[in-house]
Amino acid sequence: MTVWARRLVAILLMAPLGAASAQRLVRPAGDPALRPGDVLRINVWRHPELSGDFVVAPDSTLVDPVYQVVRVAGAPLAVVRERLRAVLSTYEQGVPFVLEPVFPVTVAGEVRQPNLYRLPEGTTFAQAIAQAGGPTELGRLNKVQVIRRDSTMVINLGSGYLKYERLTIASGDQILVERRPNFNFLRDALYPLASLTAAVAAVLAYSRQR
Repeated sequence: MTVWARRLVAILLMAPLGAASAQRLVRPAGDPALRPGDVLRINVWRHPELSGDFVVAPDSTLVDPVYQVVRVAGAPLAVVRERLRAVLSTYEQGVPFVLEPVFPVTVAGEVRQPNLYRLPEGTTFAQAIAQAGGPTELGRLNKVQVIRRDSTMVINLGSGYLKYERLTIASGDQILVERRPNFNFLRDALYPLASLTAAVAAVLAYSRQR
């Protein structure tokens, strides 16, 4: 078998593994189940005293005198909505309200503001990194680790790479932006900045001549 043939076989063998790994980050369809430590954002029409962000307690209820009778952890959002509707009906029958799960997510590594963030359902990994101030000059968006429960994935969020751009966060995710190897300040930071400055100067000079 030639070298090129061996490489082709290796690529074909690795492709299904990559697809299977990506599937581990795809959340199942349907409403997400809340977990202790998550936050449930509740907006009740014309009732600011009943609206706000409420933490899911270890006993599966919401940390709030009004909502503490409602068990939310482990239940689909549709079930939680009906349970809250029953509680809210004691204040106003049929009052409209909106629910939004908010998940704790750690964004660390080569980002400008590493921290634990509470992000709404539907936030993508790229948006989570942007929330942390974006990558530093050492950050590698083409090599981002995502730790979800007992599995770890490395995803590529680099420019022009669309495979993972729509994947969204889940409760407890840890997102780690890796460091670029062999970072050279002149090559990777100063020279691009100088090129950008020269380009801006050229545009300004051209504008003055018109």
